[in-house]
Amino acid sequence: MPSRAVIDDFLAQRRLAFVGASHDPKEFSATVYRELRDRGYELFPVNPHAELVEGDPCLPDVASLPDGIDGAIVMVPPEASAGVVEACIARGIPRVWLHKGGGPSSATDEAVALCREHGIEVVDGACPMMFAEPVAWFHRVHRFERTLTHQITT
Repeated sequence: MPSRAVIDDFLAQRRLAFVGASHDPKEFSATVYRELRDRGYELFPVNPHAELVEGDPCLPDVASLPDGIDGAIVMVPPEASAGVVEACIARGIPRVWLHKGGGPSSATDEAVALCREHGIEVVDGACPMMFAEPVAWFHRVHRFERTLTHQITT
């Protein structure tokens, strides 16, 4: 369960990997990518199946990221999330956001445990759109519901 302090710290970082960003502009991960980029984040998309994401050059894997990445947003299928976390550990990325939205979650028990075992600050199961300002009304509703049900701690 993510805490608001960890979420706020993550979103205070500006140079982020985005693992699982889709080249299909209709996919939700492309929407999240576009929205965060439009809010001023310097994003490095990672997807082995894409050359471009929203017009930005895409990297094939986490190992190809430049130095100085402050965190990684992970929007991959659950069965791939632990492998992505292992790659983030190897690359020295200090923060990981394991996305959880309406569909399958990247925040698997194994991925979360790997983060914690290796001292990585982890947002374990939320959507950045619920917190990255300005927050649209429907994302505020989701944030309120998750806070009310103690899925996000204050």
